[in-house]
Amino acid sequence: MRVFVTGASGGIGSAVVPELISAGHEVLGLARSDRSAAVVEAAGAAVLRGSMDDAGILSAGARQSDGVIHLAFSNDFTNFEKGIAEERFAIDALGAALVETGKPFVIASGTPGVAGRASIESDPAVTEGPVGGRGRNAQAVLDLAQKGVRSAVVRLPRSVHERQVAYGFASMLIAAAQRTGVSGYIGDGSQRWPAVHRRDAATLFRLMIEQADPGTVVHAVADEGDAMRTLAEIIGRQLDVPTEPVAAETFGFLGAVFAVDQPSSSAWTRERFGWQPTHPSLIDDLEAGDYPAITR
Repeated sequence: MRVFVTGASGGIGSAVVPELISAGHEVLGLARSDRSAAVVEAAGAAVLRGSMDDAGILSAGARQSDGVIHLAFSNDFTNFEKGIAEERFAIDALGAALVETGKPFVIASGTPGVAGRASIESDPAVTEGPVGGRGRNAQAVLDLAQKGVRSAVVRLPRSVHERQVAYGFASMLIAAAQRTGVSGYIGDGSQRWPAVHRRDAATLFRLMIEQADPGTVVHAVADEGDAMRTLAEIIGRQLDVPTEPVAAETFGFLGAVFAVDQPSSSAWTRERFGWQPTHPSLIDDLEAGDYPAITR
C-alpha cells in the first residue's frame, strides 16, 4: 500500500513512517521545508513538497496514494484555535479527494476525559472547551465513513513520549521546571494522565491503515493514568529542583486541561486489533533523565 503521510517529519510522523516502511508499505511524505524533506527522505519515503494550506497539494497526495494518515498539527499552544482551523482545512481537502474511493483515512486526536472513570473508545469526543475543536475535527473524519471513506481516529493520550525525543504534555512540566526552578503540579497532583510510547502509537496507526473498518475509533493508550504529582516528583529529582503545587496559569491555557483527572483505557483496542505496547513507559523514560532543553 502507498500511504500519504502529513506531518511525516514530526514527532509522531517520524515514528509512523519507518513503521509503515518496515511493514512493506511505501510512504509519500508531505514536506514544507528542505529540512523536513531531508528527514522524510532519510527515513526511506518519497517526498511531496507543499504546505498544509494548499488544498491542491493535499488532494494530489491523497489521489496518488492508497490511503492517508494525517498527523500534521501546529505546536503553537499560544494560538491553538489557529491550529484547529488549519487541521480542519486539511481534513476537508483530504476528505474531498477520498470520497467514494474506499481508501483509509486515519487521523490523530485526543482521548476524552470522563468524570469518575477511565474513558473508553465508545465515549464521544469532547467538542466543547479548550480542546473541543479537535473533537469536532475528529468527528468530521468519522462522518466520512458515510461517504465511502474507510475513516478512523487514533486517540492519543496526553503524553506521547520517547526518551530524549518527546515527552508530550510532560514536556511542559519539564520546560516549566527548567524555566522556573520548581517542578510543579496543579492542585493536589492526583489527576491522572494516560501515556504511550511513540513507537507503540506508530504501530497502531499502521494497524488502522491496514485493518480499520469505516468509522473506527481506537485508543493508543499504554499507561492508563500517571498522577501529575508523580511525574512532577520524578522531574524534580532529575533536575534537582523542588516539587511544589503551582497555579494552573503556569502552563498557559492548557492549565485548565492539566487540572482534570483524565485516565483512559485501551482494552477494546487491544482485543480488537491485537495491539500490545512493548516499549518503555512514560515513568521509565522520565526516570532515565538526561532531558533536552525544552522551550515552551
